[in-house]
Amino acid sequence: MMIDTHCHLDREDYDNIEDVIHHMDGNYMIASGATPKGNKNVMNLIENYHNIFGTIGLHPECASNYTQTDLDYIEKNLLNDKIVGLGEIGLDYHYDDIDKDKQKALFIKQIKLAQKYHKTIVIHSRDAAEDTYQILKKYLGDSKAILHCYGYSKEMAIRFKEFNIKFGIGGVLTFKNGRRLQETVDILDLEDLVLETDSPYLTPEPYRGHKNEPYNIYYVAKKVAEIKHTTLENVLKTTVYTSISQFDLKL
Repeated sequence: MMIDTHCHLDREDYDNIEDVIHHMDGNYMIASGATPKGNKNVMNLIENYHNIFGTIGLHPECASNYTQTDLDYIEKNLLNDKIVGLGEIGLDYHYDDIDKDKQKALFIKQIKLAQKYHKTIVIHSRDAAEDTYQILKKYLGDSKAILHCYGYSKEMAIRFKEFNIKFGIGGVLTFKNGRRLQETVDILDLEDLVLETDSPYLTPEPYRGHKNEPYNIYYVAKKVAEIKHTTLENVLKTTVYTSISQFDLKL
């Protein structure tokens, strides 16, 4: 069994969404919302497919234009048993024209909302390692969290481990220029990792250049096994167990 802990399954991204979901028969997916529209799509998916769970939240790119209605929608649906986390939320300083203070405020607000409903927090953090770390140090407490699409250094990973965070590992691990992530996976324990695709993005080798889909976590798992000098079966068994535990999944 495999669990893709982070994918986006918006119909407009796929010509064959039913086929994409069918490829994961016998396996599980956690569909991620990041916008008001995406959150509604996640709610539709979890109602119609037994093997899809969901997370809902507002991406940092929403920090300047979200409404209270958007947050109210998230809070209302956190009561759904198949919504297993709040995310993806966090900080993204990649572009110049962003308001860091608004991003931080939205991030903290959603962390507190996740804590209120005892939901796992799924964190997007790009070019914002130190601010992410400091916010989590102050506000995370004993909440469970995933650092989605981890892309910082192995040294930073060791610091984040202080919070008992798990690290979402995806297709970048298989890239020729993925050495930094490979080094990070090498020094982390296998129990620190969960697998994800971030579909339809970041397709792993050998299918890089094509649209990604949840089944491709198989190739991420193979690369993890190679780096950790263990079997594919052990990687899948361990990451499935960690995913179930970190998200309190009721399979």
